[in-house]
Amino acid sequence: MTRVVVSIGSNIEREHHVRRCLDALDADFTALRISRVFESEPVGFEDGRNFYNLVAAFDSQASVGELQAWCKRLEFAHGRRANSPKFSPRRLDIDLLTIGELTGRIDGVELPRDEIIANAFVLQPLAELLPDARHPLAKRRYADLWAAFEPGAQRLWPVNFVWRGRLISQAD
Repeated sequence: MTRVVVSIGSNIEREHHVRRCLDALDADFTALRISRVFESEPVGFEDGRNFYNLVAAFDSQASVGELQAWCKRLEFAHGRRANSPKFSPRRLDIDLLTIGELTGRIDGVELPRDEIIANAFVLQPLAELLPDARHPLAKRRYADLWAAFEPGAQRLWPVNFVWRGRLISQAD
């Protein structure tokens, strides 16, 4: 089994789509671990609706291509269109961040995803969930990468979030 880490985001019916994504991950993969849920201001988007963002880790034997196809199927099942503009509102956005220690372009997916070290809405939840894990290229702990991060205009904050009747995320 290989540990897979994904980022999850939504800025349309956020609670509903994040919950359904977690349901699907839990149903299809093992050892699911979930970060806190963060609300963040959109980065690069003209639509000003805030996002919910989180990171999930799980175990899988699937290939990179199979995992990418799984993510896209779930996005499309939640109303995403193949031709939607890059910076447009979305019900559900799932991105593969890391798959074990794989690096480079594999099955059309660049690993590790560059958003890890570029965006607070990915790095902060990742650093909280897997603080001692190391970035496959930078070889630095995620906690250390977050401690050195200069978020600039990327504001985010943890929110209360309930999944399956249990509080899985709590605001500070």
